[in-house]
Amino acid sequence: MKIKILFMGTPAFAVPVLQTLIDQGFPIVGVVCQPDKPQGRKQILTAPPVKELALKYDIPILQPASLRGPDIEQEIRQLAPDMIVTAAYGKILPQNLLDLPSLGCLNVHASLLPKYRGAAPVQWSLINGEQDTGITIMMMDAGMDTGEILTQQPVHIPENIDSEAMLEKLSKLGARMLPQAIRDYTSGDIVPYAQNEAEALTIGMLNRNMGEIDWSKSAREIHNMVRGLYPWPGAYTYCGGKKLKVHRTQVCYDQDLTEASRSLEPGTICSCGGLVRVATGDGVLDLLEVQNQSGKRMHCRDCAHNYRLGQVMGGDE
Repeated sequence: MKIKILFMGTPAFAVPVLQTLIDQGFPIVGVVCQPDKPQGRKQILTAPPVKELALKYDIPILQPASLRGPDIEQEIRQLAPDMIVTAAYGKILPQNLLDLPSLGCLNVHASLLPKYRGAAPVQWSLINGEQDTGITIMMMDAGMDTGEILTQQPVHIPENIDSEAMLEKLSKLGARMLPQAIRDYTSGDIVPYAQNEAEALTIGMLNRNMGEIDWSKSAREIHNMVRGLYPWPGAYTYCGGKKLKVHRTQVCYDQDLTEASRSLEPGTICSCGGLVRVATGDGVLDLLEVQNQSGKRMHCRDCAHNYRLGQVMGGDE
């Protein structure tokens, strides 16, 4: 029997998942994604990546502002899916929608549940300095990523990877795992099992005001924040009274420089010869790519001349 799937997803993370289902011959009866949103400086109304893929294959598209109400339920009923599959859709499904498909609702989640339940698991995994994450294929219930688990696969987090690259890596893994998980679940070869609530960790959403660098923290903590918040909302500091976006960093392992930096105020530039190196509360952080308020993104080797030894970063604008 061909399993008719309604796919629910919005950002780039969900695209490889949907593409794989299409490539492997699963009938996609419809796609549900978030409404088009204004983007960029000119606020041009832009379709989400999943919608672009659905248009390519002439798949029916639904973009409800809300999942609560009779209209969206009726539209989904008319599509008659056997199963709903979600990947970074962006909203919790209400119980009336969860109850519609006879084979239930599956979710591709970018963490090893029950750790990192919530909307930004990859970003928070990096911010918190985790060394491993992974993909969980799970059954959905009315809670926030609380449903039973079908299968999981761990992945190592490289030291300098950012959340954008990690999400891409995990989306490809989720796409590879999902088709077999669907087959094994529907054939009874795997049985869903409950999450261990004692190990549960629920994280909050990111917000645009959380990116200011606190130089009193360790170089490792700041580096983890920078890569976790890239590309949105992004990390930043102030230099010479002007806002400076910090796109890419690395922890400095020069022991002599690290030892010499211990007497410096956190935020002090302790080297700017090719790399801009900044003293922190513990260790030294290399700034690799930055962007000032009016300029373009630059590697610090190309703009190190704009900074001076002993200059202190941070503080108010």
